[in-house]
Amino acid sequence: MMDFQEFDANLGDWEALRASTPIAGLLIGNGASRAVWDDFAYDSLFENARTVEEKPLSQSELSVFDALQTRSFEQVLGALKTTSRVNKALAVSSAAPRNRYYAIKEALINTVHAVHIPWRLVQPASLALINQELRRYRTVFTTNYDLLNYWAIQHDNPGIDDLFHGSEPMFDVRDTASSDTRFLYLHGGLHLVRNVDGSARKLTSTEGTLLGSFAINNTIKTLDDVPLFVTEGPLADKLKTIRSSDYLSFCYEQLLGHGDALCIFGHNLGPQDNHLVQAIRQSGSKTLAISIHPRSKAFIQHQKRHYATLFDGMDVTLRFFDAKSHALGNPKLSVPVER
Repeated sequence: MMDFQEFDANLGDWEALRASTPIAGLLIGNGASRAVWDDFAYDSLFENARTVEEKPLSQSELSVFDALQTRSFEQVLGALKTTSRVNKALAVSSAAPRNRYYAIKEALINTVHAVHIPWRLVQPASLALINQELRRYRTVFTTNYDLLNYWAIQHDNPGIDDLFHGSEPMFDVRDTASSDTRFLYLHGGLHLVRNVDGSARKLTSTEGTLLGSFAINNTIKTLDDVPLFVTEGPLADKLKTIRSSDYLSFCYEQLLGHGDALCIFGHNLGPQDNHLVQAIRQSGSKTLAISIHPRSKAFIQHQKRHYATLFDGMDVTLRFFDAKSHALGNPKLSVPVER
């Protein structure tokens, strides 16, 4: 392991790095969302849902998370949905699990709306800039489940394929070949849902109404679709959710098999993302271009040491660059948060 003092505070320019090193893959983290809307800088969606101003999680709902020993909304909602269906089949009252399902989903909805940038504040020029940058890679991976990338792709769709096809866009593992940029949501997204059979479907909606449609908490007798995204919690929880979805499993396998140079933008790769670190280590990539926000000399050195430690012992070259020199970190993308 390299000593802290061996790392300088110099950062390369992204365009110069790209010119000298062909980079086919991009891994996007929360820093890319924060570059647009700083309220995406939350630590825990679950903790936010406990304290959100409008209808936070009650002790009754929290007990469900505790019983399942998870902080994953997707796992809890899925379990309640299954319980309600089984109870109905056995002629047992399904009211309690159904009511908890809607209460937890409503807390999730309110939390998402509390941190998400409103559609009315999104600038078309910003979406065009993001879209143009995404097209420059063969494969784009993201762990962000907000709608910024979705909106950017919808802004000018040709050239980017999210692998959801058909009139009611579905993922089919047999239909994944594409000559376009493949955009893969490693942790799902707000616009993706898990069907009853476990398959993944993309919600169809116009850009301006999709965030609003996520707020629709149906009160009909049958339960609606479970949002498909991996929120947080122990690594084992994340892997359990990923393995339970053919779409998420496929995306993770693509990262495992990505042997080309990879740009890691806005992703700290903390302990909760060890599954991503292991996938990158196993991918065989020989070059990792990693963004660092130049907050201070000490911060830059600390970040360099962090990434060097993660990939220690791997036959790989680490190239560090200034996040602001990358299109996804362009300061012009930033939208002031309303208070």
